[in-house]
Amino acid sequence: MTLPNTLSNVSPNTLTHTLLAFADSYIEKHQSEHHQLPTVESDKDWVSDCEQGRHNEEEIYWKPVKITHKLNFENVEQALNLTLHQDIKDYFTTIYSESLEAESEDGKLSLLLAWNRDDFERLQQNLIGHIMMKQKLKQNITLFFAVTDEDDMIISLDNETGEIWVEQVGCKPHKKLANNMVQFLNNLTPLTSVDVDT
Repeated sequence: MTLPNTLSNVSPNTLTHTLLAFADSYIEKHQSEHHQLPTVESDKDWVSDCEQGRHNEEEIYWKPVKITHKLNFENVEQALNLTLHQDIKDYFTTIYSESLEAESEDGKLSLLLAWNRDDFERLQQNLIGHIMMKQKLKQNITLFFAVTDEDDMIISLDNETGEIWVEQVGCKPHKKLANNMVQFLNNLTPLTSVDVDT
């Protein structure tokens, strides 16, 4: 049963809803295990709507928050003369958040998300660099959205099919993980800092 103050009860059953539901479950698990929200180092020059007050002099509490203003990838698509898959656009414009740790059948990973609008712009630049590398290597276009605990291994979405794959940076994807983003997210288990360190 979804709590009334959670993120996921405001959206239809889509990728947006699935990501919001995972963010809710991540926070619920963290609060259940640590009796508080997660914390991150405070930076007065890197503020976010995610901030939920101070934990101590160095750290603040945070939680994922729904993005209420309009973000889009039009500048990326125009710069590259390329239409990005709708799933990747929905994924990165749904919530602001620190990375969310998770576990799949294939191991631990971190879902990459934007912390604020500046971070979203930085993310766009990184995606442009990734796409240009793929074009130079004459490989199918993929769009990364998560990193694994293995060096240089990323999780990406195939821009043509929407399938989710593991790939080594600079190489072709080598292992299919899911048919689409919703299926992939639904198969993840949230991990808290205790789980990640063990």
